Amino acid sequence: MRILLVEDDDLLGDGLQAGLRHAGYNAEWLRDGVQARTALTSEQYAAVVLDLGLPRLDGISLLREMRAAGNVTPVLVLTARDTTLDKIKGLDSGADDYLIKPVDLDELNARLRALIRRSSGQATPLLQVGDLELDPAARRARLAGQALDLPAKEFAVLEILMRNAGRIVSRGQLEAALYGWDEGVESNAVEVHIHHLRRKLGAATIRTQRGLGYLLDKN
Repeated sequence: MRILLVEDDDLLGDGLQAGLRHAGYNAEWLRDGVQARTALTSEQYAAVVLDLGLPRLDGISLLREMRAAGNVTPVLVLTARDTTLDKIKGLDSGADDYLIKPVDLDELNARLRALIRRSSGQATPLLQVGDLELDPAARRARLAGQALDLPAKEFAVLEILMRNAGRIVSRGQLEAALYGWDEGVESNAVEVHIHHLRRKLGAATIRTQRGLGYLLDKN
């Protein structure tokens, strides 16, 4: 799951990015509002973690620009501005949640899971498609009640396909969700992950739509 982290403090940004990646997110870190605006114009993210006191373009202005442009990506504001008026301003500008620094990483991850769950119309924390069950919080997956041994990238691919069950997910969408700008991507990386998943789930579970992408049936 691809997350954009916008934070100008090097020490905090480094720690947050490491914590988000440890939780299984593909976290991309930018340090100012103009860079973030460019990224949000050209890339897709499951959520944004946004500081307010940013150089060149502040977080509130960026947030208002996003919403004015029709960008509905969930935004979690993470800031030291802790007054009630600051919170009201952030939420009224389009934030979906508001956290005060310093932040507990477990709480941050839980709030991100909730935002992503709500944005995809999912009512429960568990993903279930047929005999497949996936728990994003615990990083566990089961098939017909049996635990599946899934490395991080395979787990991420399965999560994306399950969140989009019944819809085609392109190879480009999977690559964007799995790999950051600073990671080299082998041309067949997604195909390798799909191949390994099919061995564990059954060959017919994930269908290839030639020229379009991959499909996990709802049933």
